[in-house]
Amino acid sequence: MTSTATSLIHPGWFAAIAILLWATSVLPEYLTALLFFAAVAVFRAAPPEVLFSGFQSDAFWLVLGGFVIGAAIRKVGLADRIAGHLAGRLTGSWFAMVAGVIALTYALAFVMPSNMGRIALLMPIIMALADRAGLAEGSPGRTALALAVGFGTYQLSASILPANVPNLIMTGAAERAYGVHFDYMSYLVLHAPVIGILKGVVLVGCLMWMFPASPQRIEGRAVTTPMSAAEWRLSLILLVTLALWMTDNVHGIRPAWVGLVSACLCLLPRIGFLNGEEFAAGVNVRTCVYLAGILGLAAVVAWSGLGNAIGDALIPHLPLDPAHPAADFASMIGLASLLNFVVTANGVPAVFTPLASALAEHTGLSLPTVLMSQVFAYATPLLPYQAAPIVVAAGMAWVPASAALKMCLLVGLISFVLLGPLYLLWFRLLGWIG
Repeated sequence: MTSTATSLIHPGWFAAIAILLWATSVLPEYLTALLFFAAVAVFRAAPPEVLFSGFQSDAFWLVLGGFVIGAAIRKVGLADRIAGHLAGRLTGSWFAMVAGVIALTYALAFVMPSNMGRIALLMPIIMALADRAGLAEGSPGRTALALAVGFGTYQLSASILPANVPNLIMTGAAERAYGVHFDYMSYLVLHAPVIGILKGVVLVGCLMWMFPASPQRIEGRAVTTPMSAAEWRLSLILLVTLALWMTDNVHGIRPAWVGLVSACLCLLPRIGFLNGEEFAAGVNVRTCVYLAGILGLAAVVAWSGLGNAIGDALIPHLPLDPAHPAADFASMIGLASLLNFVVTANGVPAVFTPLASALAEHTGLSLPTVLMSQVFAYATPLLPYQAAPIVVAAGMAWVPASAALKMCLLVGLISFVLLGPLYLLWFRLLGWIG
């Protein structure tokens, strides 16, 4: 056995066991993450700076800050106030409520660059809306609205170039490796009809079918109570935070650090809104550890070369033939979907993009077409751990892991069976596939 193969054994086994435990929920997800950390550290399967890189990532700190901001929004009453303005428009029927939340997640993706930031902003508002509509804790309706925030925020935003972390990783890797550039409008035209609009329709249908509910209709009415000083202060903090999130390409401060500063302001005496006990209650540490575990697993897999090894091993066995572009396109989506099980969504473009040149040679498709094919795969996770924003949304609303898992599987099945062929057809109509 070669030294390279030997070096992959421990990371490969530890990653496989963690993925299996997350997929089956045999153990609580946070405990699986801790066991993964312990095993890799004890057997020295990866350096600590790689293993624990999730705690250093932007995503981890943006989630932590998001929990604090969400707790503050709930405490001062701002979530309930905003929900009151939305209630009359979204509680006319269960369809209107689910479709309205999905539409909100997609609309916000056009102006706010961070999945985690959007979830942190929307979740307390939508949960307050659920309270007003009589959807109690643990009810199917409340679960549906929480999953609408998570799935809508992550899956639909893949159709908007700067609104999704995997998109940015993919475009950055393509630019560095091949000098290929994608502009905002052409990317939107290519992906929005299927991944944005039709996927949104699928999400609404799945949520309504899996989680039927009868929300109380709330007539729209003006909120008569004036805003408190705390609400005004928090509104100012949120407006500045949103402005900085939307203009991060101008000032260069990453969204995670903007969110962290806002969280600190929410915790400061006199200025802020939360004390130590409220901070402990508002931050779901289980979800934070779980997220760090997912990010750490992806980092270990990438560092060890396991992802590239799997990709290189699979390519020779794919049915690639320049005479059958449709089968080639499906094979590339399938390859990216398999990689998603190992490296999770953020890791897919980091592993798939370096393989794109070889795939283009074997298929006869253009390099940009090969690069774009992966978007459908990482936008359609089959298990919750593959997409961190879905995990975070479920954690913020205390949604059972089984509910998120069933939703992933159903949406994935419909997407690959029905939306996949339409995605191929749209590529052909636009001239991306001959």
